[in-house]
Amino acid sequence: MGRRKRRAFTPEFKAEAVRLAKASDRSIGQVAKDLDPTETALRDWIKRADTDAGHGPPGALTTPEREELQRLRRDVKRLEMEREILKKAAAVFAKESE
Repeated sequence: MGRRKRRAFTPEFKAEAVRLAKASDRSIGQVAKDLDPTETALRDWIKRADTDAGHGPPGALTTPEREELQRLRRDVKRLEMEREILKKAAAVFAKESE
C-alpha cells in the first residue's frame, strides 16, 4: 500500500469530524474511513479538541497557546539574528574609527 498524499482540512471539517466521532456509535476508525482522513489524524483532532476544551492532560497546550509559542519562537530567532548583525556591524565600525 502506497503513501497517501498529504491533504489539508479546514477547521470546520475537523470540528465536524470530531463531533461525528464523539456523537456516533461508530468507531473512530469507521468515521475516519467514511470521511477520508486517516484514523491517526482523526484521533489527533479529537485529542486537540479535548485539550482546547480543558479536558486534556495536565500541562498540555491549547491551540492558541501553541500558536503563541510558535510566534514567540519565531520572534526570538529573528531578534537573535538581528543582534548578531548588530554585533558584527559594531565591530566593523570600531575598526574603522581606530
